Amino acid sequence: MTSNFWRGRRVFVTGHTGFKGSWLCLLLHSLGARVAGYSRPPPTDPSLYTSARVGELVESTTGDVLDLPSLSKAMSAARPEVVLHLAAQSLVLHSYEDPVETYSTNVIGTVHTLEAVRQLRHPCIVVNVTTDKCYENQGWVWGYRETDRLGGKDPYSSSKSCSELVGRSYRDSFFPLARFSAHGVAVASARAGNVIGGGDWTPRQLIPEVITAFLQERPVVLRHPNAVRPWQHVLDCLAGYLRLAEALSEDGPRFSGEWNFGPHEDHPRTVASVVEALAARWPVGQPWCQDERSHAPEELELRLDVSKAATALGWRGRLSVDEALGWVATWYRDHHLGANARTLCFDQISRYAVASDDNT
Repeated sequence: MTSNFWRGRRVFVTGHTGFKGSWLCLLLHSLGARVAGYSRPPPTDPSLYTSARVGELVESTTGDVLDLPSLSKAMSAARPEVVLHLAAQSLVLHSYEDPVETYSTNVIGTVHTLEAVRQLRHPCIVVNVTTDKCYENQGWVWGYRETDRLGGKDPYSSSKSCSELVGRSYRDSFFPLARFSAHGVAVASARAGNVIGGGDWTPRQLIPEVITAFLQERPVVLRHPNAVRPWQHVLDCLAGYLRLAEALSEDGPRFSGEWNFGPHEDHPRTVASVVEALAARWPVGQPWCQDERSHAPEELELRLDVSKAATALGWRGRLSVDEALGWVATWYRDHHLGANARTLCFDQISRYAVASDDNT
């Protein structure tokens, strides 16, 4: 990502009040972009959006992606050059409890976002953010590639696979690559792994549960301690999204399509190992215990192959998992001691920019 590209650029972000969306707005603001956000109110209390006062830095519209007229009006007013679609029901467990909401938000929400882009009738870059869970999980010990089959047993994973198909359909039907010079709309999807970072208070997510338990001086209760996930810091993930948008601006037909963004480390990291690494940075005794209750099924092995993004986009995650966990622990510890959430985020954004410069 380069500040020269983003300075003054009009960017429309759906789901900007969520954890990842809030970090994205702060990052874009630091790069000089003009950000308009469209979302429901913050999904958690507390929330990073509120504590970091993100709304002061963006042109914010409160609305639901299921309300197409409202979404189209907000997008038309913003006249975006880049659309980053993050609005989603993002929890696997909640998708079992409310599959209708999950499919509505994740599938029809994507339809509405792309339809609002179609109604703009001017050139635009679109990054549809989905998930690593959109793949048909075979339990492989190697990473899934962008050409592997879509699937998903649970409603959340399935809905994100559907979102991918919606993106393909809109691209092929309304923004065909062969006619790019006429319409100027480039559509790509970004599939990221398990994103971690300061300011996440999402219920039943690992990092918020760990921090809550540690602050209460008790072990965190783990459903699946041996589950393997592609952990990455939120800034590594977002840098991938922005680099993809830059590439689409350079050559829309070439970079349209599907892209994985995840860690480059080969050795697996289980849920338990992540908790133990955080515990090493926090004054806590027993870090975790096994949850003996029965739960809805979740995949135990999931990895991403990110060689395509590394080769074609020149993108590479800058933070190792251990470094990312160190940043997470520092953010929550300092925030607990009274540090300002926005300052903590901008400090880490500045550190990340230096790390990126050192690795270029």
